[in-house]
Amino acid sequence: MLSTVHRPRSVPAAAYNRGLERDFGKTLLRKTGKAVVDFAMIRAGDRIAVGVSGGKDSLALLDALRFLRERSPVAFELCAFTVEQGKFVRPVEPLRAYMAERGVEWSYYRDRASFRLLDEQPDHGCDLCSRYRRRAAYEVAAELGCNVVALGHTADDFCESLLRNVMFTGRLSALPAVTRSRSGDFRLIRPLVYVSEEITRGYARQRRIPLTPCVCSFKSGTVRETLRGFLERLKERNPHLTETMLAAMGRIDAERLLDRRFLDPGCGETPATPMDGSGFPVLQSLCNDAVVE
Repeated sequence: MLSTVHRPRSVPAAAYNRGLERDFGKTLLRKTGKAVVDFAMIRAGDRIAVGVSGGKDSLALLDALRFLRERSPVAFELCAFTVEQGKFVRPVEPLRAYMAERGVEWSYYRDRASFRLLDEQPDHGCDLCSRYRRRAAYEVAAELGCNVVALGHTADDFCESLLRNVMFTGRLSALPAVTRSRSGDFRLIRPLVYVSEEITRGYARQRRIPLTPCVCSFKSGTVRETLRGFLERLKERNPHLTETMLAAMGRIDAERLLDRRFLDPGCGETPATPMDGSGFPVLQSLCNDAVVE
């Protein structure tokens, strides 16, 4: 069920960019702009739907993209949407006035599938909730005529995702900064990849942005909370940990890992016999049959 708020006329840039000159605002804009350029996130003619959860990250992202839209040499359109999954701690209605004041087209979507999930599996995890929300986001984007969906995952989320996948799924992967939906109809971008939550938190505080948190942010004992606490403790001794981990994600040394798809069995040498693996099953058989005394 999609309801679109009226489209108020554009507000002059100076009116809604006050405060962006402060330190957190400058850092937010610089790092968001760098990510947009580094990963070619936005192209001419894009219509971008920004997923607004009511939290500090997504609202900071919306402000940054609005600022970039006014100054970018590449013309693109911007709108916002909120997916209601029955987990906000208070009504999201105040977002209506907040968006109207800033000249943002905002849509509210009540996802019935998520409400059914809440009834049938009240203890479901964050991953399942996230999949439902992403599916709903693509549905909203289609109705709004958008070809790009922008989400507010921060640098901290990228680091947590990397650790979670390494420790609990056996994969060396994190979140993609840019990817496409399975259908290929939408580009999914995460422009806050270089922005830490310290920045979005400070920005929201300086701008006095009204927040509508989700109950999940208050959950304890979750894997996410454990990983976040672990990273925070490491940051006490290494304040540049987030930047270091992001740099590592961008400098993969595949030959020093164990994925055989990227390994050279000849170690750079020209083998005397073809290294196509044809002889290895025999070797494996010998090893399996061997008896160690």
